[in-house]
Amino acid sequence: MSKYYKTKENVVFDTIVNLVMIFTLLVCFLPFVYMAALSFSSSKAIINNQVLFWPVGFNLDAYKQIFTYPNFFQAYGNTFIYTIGGTTIAMLMTIMFAYPLSKDNLMGHKVFMKIVVISMFFAGGMIPNYLLVSSLHLTGTRWAMLLPFCISQFNLIIMINSFKSLPHELEEAALIDGLGYWGILRRIIVPLSTAAIATVGLYYAVFFWNDWFNSLIYLNKEQYPVMLFLRNIVNGTAMVGDGAGSADKSSLGIAIKSAVIIVSTLPIIILYPFLQKYFVKGLTVGGVKG
Repeated sequence: MSKYYKTKENVVFDTIVNLVMIFTLLVCFLPFVYMAALSFSSSKAIINNQVLFWPVGFNLDAYKQIFTYPNFFQAYGNTFIYTIGGTTIAMLMTIMFAYPLSKDNLMGHKVFMKIVVISMFFAGGMIPNYLLVSSLHLTGTRWAMLLPFCISQFNLIIMINSFKSLPHELEEAALIDGLGYWGILRRIIVPLSTAAIATVGLYYAVFFWNDWFNSLIYLNKEQYPVMLFLRNIVNGTAMVGDGAGSADKSSLGIAIKSAVIIVSTLPIIILYPFLQKYFVKGLTVGGVKG
């Protein structure tokens, strides 16, 4: 690798890149800090616009209000079921679909790849999807959140490129030693593709965690995930705050909305650092050939 020289041009370039990165970090981080400060602040401080990036009149009223809603913890448990179960099923289906499609000598390979790409840009729409899910008798069951969304074309293409980037000699040697394709996938391909698997798994987990619209269409109230539950809370506090004509209720509504944002995003924020080291590698693997 060539030595990096500290020329004037390089210093200027590094400075610009660092400034852009710092600006991007502040744009992403400061709104979250502001929401957290609002969620822990008193109604009086919110009314007087005294809250910036630190709580004023620290209290937990907004969180107490959320946690006292009926079925809140049941909704949170439902979300964990959908996220863990959906991500597990999606990863199994994506890996098993991507492995054969990574073989250029597969009969009909180009046809299958065209089907994947076309379906990524053109979908049936909400009504055909609902009719399909309903005809399969999945509406009103938890499977309606797990099975119809178990394969994402974008994530599938990432996995295909990851598998293609692995040396073919490994599989040839395994075949000579008597290992079948299932054994190759389980013992060789998957352990060598942890970066791509972690990246795609994070994508699936974020999707299942944030999804509320499909649950509104397909599920019953006791099966709602926390995102839909918190959305209903936000709509309810907005109506109470605006309709009641009370400054205290309005400020409490703002605090509750801020607390909802914190509660809904905190688990994914906690999960991300454990997968961050795989994230960039998983996105770029298979992108450079040579």
